Amino acid sequence: MKYKVNPFIVAKKMKKTAVFLLVIVCTLNTLSAQKRIDHMVWDQLLLLNVSNQGEVDYKGFIRDKFLFYQYFASLSVNFPDIEYSQAERLAYWVNLYNAAVMKMIIDHYPVTSINDIENPWKRKVVTVNGTSYSLDDIEHTILRKMNEPRVHFVLNCAAKSSPKLWNRAYTGANIYKELEAQTKLYINDSRKNILSKQEIQVSQVFEWYKKDFNNGNIVEFIKKYTDKSIPKNTKVSYLPYNWELYERN
Repeated sequence: MKYKVNPFIVAKKMKKTAVFLLVIVCTLNTLSAQKRIDHMVWDQLLLLNVSNQGEVDYKGFIRDKFLFYQYFASLSVNFPDIEYSQAERLAYWVNLYNAAVMKMIIDHYPVTSINDIENPWKRKVVTVNGTSYSLDDIEHTILRKMNEPRVHFVLNCAAKSSPKLWNRAYTGANIYKELEAQTKLYINDSRKNILSKQEIQVSQVFEWYKKDFNNGNIVEFIKKYTDKSIPKNTKVSYLPYNWELYERN
């Protein structure tokens, strides 16, 4: 027995199927979007209170501290799990480190240096997913284990010799581009590194984390980020680190 196909019923079923598929796609997109942590408040605070050169208006951050504290508290409950991309995790921990330094400074302001604060590197400053972290914990047990040496040039410790505090938030979308850009900026900043054929005088960042840079071959690492001609056997020495607060006047 043959049955006639009612085109109106077929069209109705197809419409329901299309709507169902659309709902599924939208749901998946929503779930995907949730795998991003919102750094918008941090982004706006940086834009308002940090110059293009990295000078920080700490008094401005203090005026806006209600918003800043809200953002900082949000990082304790909104954190990247294993389902997040490497880029999202990297951006999160870099922002958390820089925000933790900012909180430490404004909580103790006025100070002339982060080292005016008692034990700034070892004190527990934030709790994430039930684990308390110090600045050293974030840097050594999280970020350095990601095997990304350029991360040393986006971590800011509020000092004049430190890599500058970028006046935007890092995100999964921009982190790798900015790792490259900020590394190049830091290496070619003559206040931080003096590069010549006979000798290079470089930041103590390269001394403290020497093994992270081409397994200790600092010259080869630096050559990738400068147009200056530097022979392989160039002598390397280290410039004194200026811990003075890099503050906007």
